This record gives sequence, C-alpha cells and structure tokens, in this order.
Amino acid sequence: MGELKYYLIRRLLTFIPTIIGVTLLTFLIARVIPANPAVLWAGGIKAKPEVVQLLIKKYHLDKPPHIQYFYYLKDIFTGHWGISPVTHRPVIADIATYFPATAELALFSLFVTIFIGIPLGVISALKKDTWIDHVVRIIAISGASMPVFWLGIILQWIFYYSLGLLPATGRGIPPRITYTGLYLLDSLLCGDFEAFRSNLQHIILPGFTLAYPCIGLVARITRSSVLDVLSADFIDYARIRGLKPSFVFRHVFRNASIPIITILGLLFGSLLCGAVITETVFSWPGLGTYTVAAISNIDYPAIMGVTLIIGLVYVTVNLIVDILYAIIDPRIRL
Repeated sequence: MGELKYYLIRRLLTFIPTIIGVTLLTFLIARVIPANPAVLWAGGIKAKPEVVQLLIKKYHLDKPPHIQYFYYLKDIFTGHWGISPVTHRPVIADIATYFPATAELALFSLFVTIFIGIPLGVISALKKDTWIDHVVRIIAISGASMPVFWLGIILQWIFYYSLGLLPATGRGIPPRITYTGLYLLDSLLCGDFEAFRSNLQHIILPGFTLAYPCIGLVARITRSSVLDVLSADFIDYARIRGLKPSFVFRHVFRNASIPIITILGLLFGSLLCGAVITETVFSWPGLGTYTVAAISNIDYPAIMGVTLIIGLVYVTVNLIVDILYAIIDPRIRL
C-alpha cells in the first residue's frame, strides 16, 4: 500500500502542470481565430467603434498575450469563465446546463461499449479463426468505416419511422428532482420510474449510434490482448497443474485488462468530443449542440470554455486510468 500511496502522490503532482499545459494550449488555440471577437460580438462590420472598444477593454483584448493569459488563468480558478455574448449568460452556467446531457450520453455509450465489446472480444479470442471470429471482425470494420450520421439516420428510420418502437429525437422527461443533471440517475434516485422509462427510451438510439464505432475497436483490442496472454508460459503451467478454467481465465483477463482500460479511457474522451454529430442528428440538448452554436457565432468565451472542459476531462480520465494501472499491476507502482 505504501508503494501505491507514493505512486498516487507522484501522479497528482504531475497532474497540476498538465492542467496548466491544457490551459495554455486552450489559450493559444483560441488566438488562432482569424477574426476580431469584439467586432463580431458588437454586431459585425456595422458595429459601433465605441462598443467595440468597450468589449476590447472588458475582455482585456488590448493587452499583451502574457497579460491576457494571466487574466485567463485568474478567471478560470475563480470560476469567472466569461459571459457569452450570444446567450448573455455566464459560460460556466451554460456548460453546467449542457454538459450533463453529453456526459450522460457518453457514459451510456461507454457502458454499451463495455457490455458488448469486451465479451465479443473474449469470445473472438477463444473461438479464434472460427465463424464467430469473422463476424466480430466484420462488426469492427463496419464500425470503423460507417459514418456516424448515416448510422443514426438508419436507426431512426428503422426503430422510429418503420417500427415506432423508440423516439427519434429529444432527451425525455426531466425527473421530479434533479441531483446531478443525469436524467437516468436522477429519476432512479427520486423514484420517478415514468421519467426513467422515457429517458431510457430516448437515449438508446443516440447511445448505440455513438457506441457502435467503439464496440468493434474494443472487441479487437480485447481479442488481441487475450490471445497474447493465452500464449504466455504461466497459462500453460496453470493448465498443466489442472487448475479450474474459471481460475485460469480470471488471471488471463486481469493480465489482458491494461490495454483494454487504456483504450476505454481514450474512448471516453473521444465520446465526449464525438457527440457533436450524434447530438445534431438526434436533437440531443448537450454540449455538442452548444459547441456548434458557439463556433457558428464565433462565441469566444464559449469556445474557450468548451475546449477547456474537454481538455480537463481527458486529463482527469488519463489520471484515473493510471491509478487503475497501479491497482491491477503492482509493477507499475515502481
């Protein structure tokens, strides 16, 4: 436990400069925008010069870049992420409104990916070069090559327009009491099962659409990792000793789990980013919809806020993945 404690301390110490690096990259990327944000916020080419100057002063756009970065860091750590000139609300309040919907969609998609992708990969490894293995390979290739918007439209046509089984758009019924902003979880916590049923029906199509490209990838990674471990000497030794297959497989999966955890951590971040197209197809009121509107209107504070929050999610997920590494494989702590 001492080694794990010191490993966690080291990772947390490296977490801080990583966060600073994310803020610096976010700040630099925002400076690539080929337009004067103050002019756009003031109404475009017809904007009054005095209004433009007022906005430049307000957002410190007349200061040198390093001074602007100082104000940017100060605002981040004090919770003042700017006011969106489009919604006229604090950006952090907008993100708090839209982010739970995207997080819920990404978590549901990750659950579907784990629930389907890992078993498919394990079965594919145990049935190597059989028809089951070939079917899993086809699923992986189709998921990687199929456009997400096309899959979403096809699912809408089948399950909504043709069969009438599932809704095509929207998020569902808000629960009576909101704790986290995640409708499925909140409806369970407050016992609102009617809202839970509605929310589950609404999330199935966009959740599966977002998860399908990931299912094949996770299945192939799982297959490759399990096959590598199955060919190891200690597995042959365990079989020779006559250990139960369930006991042997438990060790196989534990040793094969590190690459799987790695890809799942990366996929969760990509699910948050990739939800933009899926949310547009299914009219899902999440961060993707907010991001598209911010980019279309050159909403500078909103773009900065969305980029920062996605970067922070990536960094946090990587930290969690590293901690799981250390728990699963004690050698990594050293």
